[in-house]
Amino acid sequence: MNPFEESHLVERIGWLRAAVLGANDGIVSTASLIIGVAASGADRQAIIVAAMAGLVAGAMSMAAGEYVSVSSQADTEKADLARETAELAADPEFEHRELAAIYVARGVDADTADKVAAQMMAHDPLTTHARDELHITSTTAARPVVAALASAATFTAGALLPVLLAALLPMSLLAAGEAVGSILFLALLGTLGARAGGAPAGRPVARVVFWGALAMALTAGIGRLVGAVV
Repeated sequence: MNPFEESHLVERIGWLRAAVLGANDGIVSTASLIIGVAASGADRQAIIVAAMAGLVAGAMSMAAGEYVSVSSQADTEKADLARETAELAADPEFEHRELAAIYVARGVDADTADKVAAQMMAHDPLTTHARDELHITSTTAARPVVAALASAATFTAGALLPVLLAALLPMSLLAAGEAVGSILFLALLGTLGARAGGAPAGRPVARVVFWGALAMALTAGIGRLVGAVV
């Protein structure tokens, strides 16, 4: 065990981005859908049916989208690692000089860089080149299944909050209460995401609240327009 090994917040980036995106999208899209349908004059049953359909479709869409996009990243990483493996086998001397040049560019003197490169090449050349040349590490490596599951689960959790409001609020207050409650949920999500990432909460909260409020306002306007036309 390395006595100097530390835990850093960047290690959470693999799941934190997908989790925050999923929960934010779950709240915003479901609340916007509910507000839009409510603004059209629909009854509670129609609103709940639309919300649940949006929840299921959104969760599946988030999972599929994350899996496909992160799989593309994983495929690129695998291709780069395969190429690097071939280059190490074909011309190890060139790869040694390349690695030494990387260390020199980072401020190490040439002699020391050459010795370090030789030792690292002897220890684990592929991992060394993946980290120092390709910037691929265990922390940043793509994990499609983790991203897909995190997105689907957090989307569902986020979407359930506005659905619960739609089921409990009086119809006369449903649209306004949904908007206020969902904005509060978004503010809480921004705070939790910022704390998980070790960042100040002000700007993340402002971002999610602004875009969430804009989405809900637009769908409410469309719902009123469609309801008036129908």
